Amino acid sequence: MGVIGAGGFGLFALQQFTQIPGITLVGMAGTHREAAFAVAQRFGIPDIEDVDRLVNREDIDLVYIATPPFLHHPQAMKALHAGKHVICEKPLAMTLQQADEMIALAEEKHVALIANLMQRYGPLFESVRKLIASKALGELLHGYFENYASDEGLGPHHWFWDRSKSGGIFIEHGVHFFDMFAGWVGRGEVVAAQRVLRPGTSIEEQVNCTVRYADGILVNFYHGFTQANRMDRQQFRLLFELGDVTLEEWVPVRARVHATVDEKRTRTLMELFPGARLDVTQLYGGRNREMQSRHKSWDIYQMIEVQWFDSEKMHRYGDMVRSVMRDQVRWIYDRSHGRAITHANGRDSLALAVQATELADRSK
Repeated sequence: MGVIGAGGFGLFALQQFTQIPGITLVGMAGTHREAAFAVAQRFGIPDIEDVDRLVNREDIDLVYIATPPFLHHPQAMKALHAGKHVICEKPLAMTLQQADEMIALAEEKHVALIANLMQRYGPLFESVRKLIASKALGELLHGYFENYASDEGLGPHHWFWDRSKSGGIFIEHGVHFFDMFAGWVGRGEVVAAQRVLRPGTSIEEQVNCTVRYADGILVNFYHGFTQANRMDRQQFRLLFELGDVTLEEWVPVRARVHATVDEKRTRTLMELFPGARLDVTQLYGGRNREMQSRHKSWDIYQMIEVQWFDSEKMHRYGDMVRSVMRDQVRWIYDRSHGRAITHANGRDSLALAVQATELADRSK
C-alpha cells in the first residue's frame, strides 16, 4: 500500500489498515506538512515522494487517498490509470461527473475503487437494518440524524469552509449518513434543503435537508459546525409504529429502544441487540393488552426500554476501518466475494449530497 496525504485521520486509518495480514505500507506522497513527516516516521517511510512516482511504483498494489476532497478525483485517476486499487476518504469525488469518470476507469482496469464509508461495518448498523426488515416494531415511519459538530479545530481559513476544496458540508460530511440510511431503507430523494451562513461571513456553518424514501418515509439530516470539541455530539432517531430507536454518537456506540411490544417482539429485540439490558416500564393484562395506533389493533404485553452499549468509541471506530480493508482485500483475491461497500456507495451518497447542496443554494 501507498498513501497520498496523511494527517490526523490519515495516521489513524493507516494504523488500522496495516493490521490486516498481508498489508504493508511502503510509500507516502503528496504532502509536506509536519504531521505527514511524523506519519512517515511512525511507519519507517524514508522519504515523502511525488504522487506520480508513487502511483507508478511496481511494488504498490493499492493507494489510500487521505487528502482534501478537491484532490480525490485527480489523484485517484492517476492511481487508477496505473492499475492500482484505490481506497479514498469520503467523499468519493466533488461531482457526479468526476465520480463517473473514476468508476468507469476502475471498471476498465478491473480494480477496486471505494470511498471509506465505514459505517456499514458497525454492529448497530446491522442491528437496525434487521430491526427494520423484521417489522418487530411495525413499520418505520420517520427518522432524523442531528450532528452538533465542533468547529474548534477549524480556523476561518481552513479548507473545510472553502467549498471549492470541500464541496460544502453535505458533500464533505453528509455522505456518511446518506449512505447509512440508504443501507437501512433504500434509495431516497432530497425534497427540501437549507443552509445557514455564519453572520458577517460567507462561511456555511449549518445545513439541513429532508430525504423522502420508499413508502413516504421522511428523514431529516442536520449538520451544524458550531460547538466546542467537548460538546461535539450526534444522535439518530428512528420512529416506528410501536416505538422508537435512538442511537448516540456519529459512530454509534449506544442504542436505546423505547417500545410497546408483545412476548414475541420482545424476544426479537433481544436477539437483535445481544447483551442488551431490558427494563420493563409497564405490564399489561386482560383487556389492557389491546392497543390502537395508525388505525391498527395491536396485542401488547409490556412497555420496555432496551439499552445496548458498545466498547469505547475509538476502539469500535478502529474495528470498522479495519473491516473496510479486510473486505476489499478479500474481494481483490476473490472477485465472487460480495462487499459491504463498492463504488456504488460512494456515488449514490454523493448524488444525494449534490442534490441537497443544489437545493440549499436555491433557498433563502
